[in-house]
Amino acid sequence: MELFLLSNGKLSGEAELLGYAKSQLLAMIERRKITSAVLIPYALIRSDYDQRAQDLAQTLGIKVTSIHHAESPAEAIAQAECILISGGNTWMLNQMLHEKGLIVPIQRAVRERQVPYIGWSAGCNVATPSIRTTNDMPVRNSVVLPALGLFPLQINPHYIDAHISGHMGETRDERLAEFCAVNPSESVVALREGSLLHVSGNELHYFSAKQQGFKVFRHGVETQEYHDTLALRPLVPFTCH
Repeated sequence: MELFLLSNGKLSGEAELLGYAKSQLLAMIERRKITSAVLIPYALIRSDYDQRAQDLAQTLGIKVTSIHHAESPAEAIAQAECILISGGNTWMLNQMLHEKGLIVPIQRAVRERQVPYIGWSAGCNVATPSIRTTNDMPVRNSVVLPALGLFPLQINPHYIDAHISGHMGETRDERLAEFCAVNPSESVVALREGSLLHVSGNELHYFSAKQQGFKVFRHGVETQEYHDTLALRPLVPFTCH
């Protein structure tokens, strides 16, 4: 299994989509001799699906086709060399994955056929067991929480621990601590902008374009910042480096 779980699509001032992870993605594409990818763009609400596909094709140097053109979305996944899941609204994305019957086809493609999965922001969220740790608003009345479960822990993309002057609501740390208090058996990995988790086979690696760490939230355990995945070794079934 190969997963690239990115916190976000672009860094501030960066023109190229997925530019901060481009070297890692191109290395994987070359190693696996990938020539095309299927984009799942359902998280996009105010952006054009085909334009997103073009942007990704420019970054990755391969043919990228949006799944909304497929007569059978499930068959498109069954034939895919690589799966790209865009950021946007996580609630919309997860609902559409269920409505289009794509949960099991994606799971089988990634786990059985070893198709690489690249997801950022919302696409990162849906790779986890559920979307309960997304930052997005539930913009649709029908809500589905279970997601793909490709990665065993919850992730909070776009994590920020800055204190905004005048903001009187709960901080992100407080919200994640609340999640763990309600769900004491679960853990949350908080990924800052410009960072990613890479699962390759049975290995797990962490990368940050800004040389920043990630945090792990667990009930009853002091939250700390880490710069490598050794802290996740007791929590995930991968060899951490």
